Amino acid sequence: MSIAAVILAAGFSRRLGREKQSIEFAGEMLVERAVRMAREAGLMQVIVVVNREASFCEALEERGCLIVMNELAEEGMASSIRRGVSAACTLKASGVVLMTCDQVGLEVGHLLGLLADPGRIAGSGYAGRVGIPAYFPAAKFGDLLVLHGDIGARELLKGGRIVVDERLAVDVDTEDDLAKLFRQ
Repeated sequence: MSIAAVILAAGFSRRLGREKQSIEFAGEMLVERAVRMAREAGLMQVIVVVNREASFCEALEERGCLIVMNELAEEGMASSIRRGVSAACTLKASGVVLMTCDQVGLEVGHLLGLLADPGRIAGSGYAGRVGIPAYFPAAKFGDLLVLHGDIGARELLKGGRIVVDERLAVDVDTEDDLAKLFRQ
């Protein structure tokens, strides 16, 4: 099976006030960490969806990532999902794992748990909700390609498997989040 990682990195980090994807944590940019997690989980096709202002593309290309520009990034997360899944279709992927780069608690074992049943949708459970990282088999690509707005794929995760990991609730959206991260 050829499952691709789709790293959603086209956000403008407005609440943080600077590009969070390129923030260094434990010796690597947050987006590089997400790429590493995907690769260590066996996802050899790594698609990174970026916006027009992304400064980190060259570093990711050197790591063999497919960089996909999202000209509609202002629309929200759904536009990035559509762009990434379209690229996965072109690569003939049998499934995708949708990821962000700011969930610093993500570990390889969690991604492997999402992939345990490649025929079923699987989402991540944390903070009382189900979200990404999430796995979708190719049979669900059509549903992903018609998403709109900034909601993402949360509705599609209903009825899917849930892999719980409360460490995923820690993400980087504000300077306070970043300060907490560096105090840990």
